Amino acid sequence: MHRKRRCLSALLLLVLLPWPGWASGPPLPEEEAPSTPPASPARRWYYLTRLEATTFALLPRACAGGDDGFIQVEPTLIIDGGPEFGINVGAPVRFRLWGGGEGAGLVRREDWDSLSDWGQLVRGLKFGSDNAPLGVWFGGLDSYSLLSGHLVRRYSNRANPDYHPAGGFLTGTLGPLYTEAFVSDVLGARLMGAEFSLDMEHVFFGKAKEHSRYTLALSAVHDWGRAGGRAPSVTLAHADATAVVVVRPDYEVHLVAGWGGRPGEGGAWGAVAGAGLDAGTETLNLRLRLEARRQQGGFRQGFFGADYELARFQAAGPDGVPLADAGFPDGYSAFGEAEVGWDAVSYGGLYKHLKLSLGAEAFSWGRFDVDGRVAVQLFERSLEVALKGLGVGMGQPGARYLGAAEVRWRFLGGKLYAMGTGGTLLFPTAEGTLRPGAFASVGLGVDNAR
Repeated sequence: MHRKRRCLSALLLLVLLPWPGWASGPPLPEEEAPSTPPASPARRWYYLTRLEATTFALLPRACAGGDDGFIQVEPTLIIDGGPEFGINVGAPVRFRLWGGGEGAGLVRREDWDSLSDWGQLVRGLKFGSDNAPLGVWFGGLDSYSLLSGHLVRRYSNRANPDYHPAGGFLTGTLGPLYTEAFVSDVLGARLMGAEFSLDMEHVFFGKAKEHSRYTLALSAVHDWGRAGGRAPSVTLAHADATAVVVVRPDYEVHLVAGWGGRPGEGGAWGAVAGAGLDAGTETLNLRLRLEARRQQGGFRQGFFGADYELARFQAAGPDGVPLADAGFPDGYSAFGEAEVGWDAVSYGGLYKHLKLSLGAEAFSWGRFDVDGRVAVQLFERSLEVALKGLGVGMGQPGARYLGAAEVRWRFLGGKLYAMGTGGTLLFPTAEGTLRPGAFASVGLGVDNAR
């Protein structure tokens, strides 16, 4: 359950079935994997094909052109080539039914009006495995954290409904050094960063049986602000020390401490100390983390978070300025995060009866942030329900809220399903403000998952 294994396992999960961002609706519930024959030493290739057709309505509340309605067709192809290769391609195409005003095209222009938008065709492309010294992954980033997570935590690169990039990250091991580097947009100049983690036990005593028990790490992230709409650039850096203090067959406990800041910004710094638990059994996967944090001079941990693709234009709060320019009061906070995957029948795949992910932070000056999602499967996995919510700046003026839900019901042997989705959106404008809107859809889908 060490850092590298957790990271590459997450890679495979995203390749097989990524959770889309706010623009495409809520995270999809986990689905039953295609039935497969018993494993053998030879590599086996499996595939899944899917086609969904839904009526899809974007309903801006403040738009002179009125409501926009579409029919959405979404083909998907997934190829699973084993632990070292996987690909998931497909994208929603929205054909206009009504609205849009004079000169509006048949296909929603905002979905394909930049080079970055073509990245949405690749949902997941993976090379490498847990046992490989190098792993590469491309596709949508949802709830992504960069190793320690003190700079990039629970980040989604498609939270902007009109920006659909493909991100990517690379993981590699060389002796005692473990590295993860990422970009939020492989086709545009946006977020990029890396974290370098050094196994200190390996450095001083040679390769240990339990690797990465005592590590020192350095991370840095820079936003160029030149794709997905212009916004101020910003750079952050952070140093961390981690010690795994308890190791058992089913769980491990670690302690972490760190310090970070904004290079070139005097007095902008933050400190953190906390503990985490990783546990795993045949039916349960559990990750918990609790941290105490200190913020000073405008710096904060988790700066690049779930709300960042909207906050880079207009941060939550009364000031109405981009996050890079927004003031952040000095103070303390308590941060907690929980990730749970549970399956009642010890199902051997990645898909569970319950998947829960929740992060929350309470600040000493009265602010509260929360980001969460839950997906459940019921009635022999025939009924799937997913909920997703985000609240930023709660308890203060100008708080921001987003929510979404999806229901999917399989019938006729499970290959055909009906689905309905709905939720709220925020659209960045040319003036740098956020225009509220909503979406809703109903439709049918068919695949060979069963």
